[in-house]
Amino acid sequence: MKKIFLALSFAITLTTSAKITLPDIMGDNMVLQQQTQAQLWGKATPGSTIQIAAGWTDRRFSTQADKDGNWLAKVTTPAASKQEYTLTICEIKNNQEEPSDIIQLKRILVGEVWFASGQSNMEMPLEGFWNCPVKNNNQVIATAADNPWVRIAPIEKNGKTTPVEDVPGKWQVPSPATAPAMSATAYFFAQMLQKALDIPVGVIACAWGGSRVEGWTPEEVVRKYDDVDVDKEWTSGWNGSWWHYNTPVIMYNGMLHPLRHYTIKGFLWYQGESNVGKDNTYPTRLKTMVDIWRKEFGDTTDSMPFYLVEIAPWGGYGEWLSSPLFRECQHRAAEIIGNSGCICTNDLVEPYEVNQIHPAEKQEVGYRLAYMALNRTYGFKSIACDSPEYDRMEIHGNQIEVFFKYAEQGLSPWQDIQGFEIAGEDGKFVPAQAKLNESNKSILVWADEVNAPKNVRYCFKSFQIGNLKNARNLPVVPFRTDK
Repeated sequence: MKKIFLALSFAITLTTSAKITLPDIMGDNMVLQQQTQAQLWGKATPGSTIQIAAGWTDRRFSTQADKDGNWLAKVTTPAASKQEYTLTICEIKNNQEEPSDIIQLKRILVGEVWFASGQSNMEMPLEGFWNCPVKNNNQVIATAADNPWVRIAPIEKNGKTTPVEDVPGKWQVPSPATAPAMSATAYFFAQMLQKALDIPVGVIACAWGGSRVEGWTPEEVVRKYDDVDVDKEWTSGWNGSWWHYNTPVIMYNGMLHPLRHYTIKGFLWYQGESNVGKDNTYPTRLKTMVDIWRKEFGDTTDSMPFYLVEIAPWGGYGEWLSSPLFRECQHRAAEIIGNSGCICTNDLVEPYEVNQIHPAEKQEVGYRLAYMALNRTYGFKSIACDSPEYDRMEIHGNQIEVFFKYAEQGLSPWQDIQGFEIAGEDGKFVPAQAKLNESNKSILVWADEVNAPKNVRYCFKSFQIGNLKNARNLPVVPFRTDK
C-alpha cells in the first residue's frame, strides 16, 4: 500500500491507454459540494478497486467496480475555501499492488453547487441570441475573469429516447473567451451567491429552449398523461438529424439522467412558455418532476431547494388570459412543491420588448434567484426575497383598498402607479387610477366609470408592465381578485 499511496502523491498525467473513464462533467475545474459525501463515478475494469486521493485530506477513499465496470465512490468534502485542489483516481486490479491506471483532476474547488434548468430564457447565453441581446453583456464578458471563484458547466443538448450515462459538458472558468457561451441567468446567480457567501460557487447549466416540463420527466410517468402521445411525438419530433424542442422525455433521458449522481445543493428552474395554456395540469406535473429529480439526486428528505422564475410579460400570447393564468399557476406550483419559491419578473421587461420572448434583463433574474437562495437556503433573513403578494381587499364606496403580504416597509411609488384595472358587477375591467395609502401601507384603486367596484386586477394580461414595488424594489406579483 505504501507504493500505491506514493504513486498517488505525485502528479501523474492521464495515460494513453486509460482503464478508467469519467463522465464529461467530472474533470478539471469542477466544483464539489462542501461538507458532504460528494459522489464521483465512472467506468473501470470490472472487479477492480478504485482508490481516490483528495488534496484536502490524507484519507484515501475507495470503492469497487461492478461486473459491468461501473463504479461510484463517496468522498468526504471539507468546508468551502478559496483553494484549488487536485483529485487523483487510480485503478488497482486484483492481485496487483500498483495502480494499472491513474487519472489526475486539477483546479478542483469545494463550495456550493446548483443545477439550473428550463428552456430558452435559462439557456440564453451571455452573448445573447440572434437579435436578442443580454443587457450590458459586453461589459460582463470583458470583466468575466474578475470572478475566478465562479464555475459554470454548460451542458450540450442531447435528446435521447432511452436513458444514457453521459452527456457532453465540461466545467468552465469565466473569462472573455468562455463567458459568452455561459447561461446568463446561471452566471449572474453564481456571481451574486459567490460574492455574498465569499466561497466558490458552481452551476450546472442544463437547459433546452422550447422544452416542456414533460421533456424533463421520465417516460414511465409521461406515458400516463392522457394529452401526451409519446410514440407519436417521438416519431414527429425527430427529423433525421435533430430533435424538435418540445418533444417529451428526451431531455430527461439525455441530459438530466446522466448527471443524477452529481452532488448538488439545489435546483433553479426557468421554464413555462411552452406549457402556457396548461395551467390546470402544470403545477402537479412540475411537482411530479421535482419529486423525481430530488430522489434521483439523492435527496432522501424531499426538501432540496427548488426555485423557479415567473415567465416574463410577452405580447405574443395576445389578449387571451392564458399567460397570466400560467403565471398564477407557477406561484401555486411553488406552494405545493415545498421548500420552493417563485421570483416575479413583471418589471424586468421594456415596452419595446412586447414581442420579444427573450428579455435582455438577465442580471436581475439571476440576482433575485440568488436572493431567494441566500434568504431561504443560507439563512440570510436580512436579504429580502419575497415580492409583495395580494392579501385581501376592502370596498369603500367607489374605491377598493388592496392589502399586500411582504410589504412591511410599505410600497412605492407614491404617485403615477401603473398596472391596475377595476370592474363592477358586469365584470368588465377598465384601466384604473391608484394611489398609496401611507398609513395602511395599502393601495386605493378606482375608476370614474365604475361607481360600485367588485374586483381588481394588477398586470393580469399577457403584456402589462407594472411599477409598484416594496421597499426592497421587489415588484408586486400580478394578481386578480375575480377567481
